[in-house]
Amino acid sequence: MKKTIITMVIALVAMVATAETYSYLKFTRTDNSTVTYSVEGLKLTYDNTSVTISNVDGTATLPLAQVQAMEFTNDASTTPSIEVGDVNKDGTVSIADVTDLIDYLLTDGATDIDADAADIDKDGEISISDITALVDYLLAYSD
Repeated sequence: MKKTIITMVIALVAMVATAETYSYLKFTRTDNSTVTYSVEGLKLTYDNTSVTISNVDGTATLPLAQVQAMEFTNDASTTPSIEVGDVNKDGTVSIADVTDLIDYLLTDGATDIDADAADIDKDGEISISDITALVDYLLAYSD
């Protein structure tokens, strides 16, 4: 872990020299989603498990285990992370997602769902096993 942090710090120091020509710092997560932060007032701090990004817009924390890459850029775009199980794209994983997934299977795909989020078991197809996996997930993580 120390080696990873040291490598990231060295890379960051190397990038800071050219950071003044860029407007944003973009992190690519391990799921290939990206999140972008303004470099105005940028301050990064690390601990053993996360990186904290502070700038004029506020503060955010990303787990280091989810960071695949970071780069300075002039592109402000961010690509959202796909929440596995959030079948109906409402921002939460709930029984409504189970219902929508069942509807999708019973109507041969006529229901609008997020297919990437619906493939819970990541076997490349949407099937009853995804419903089972989603129900198991909800039972395991319910309050």
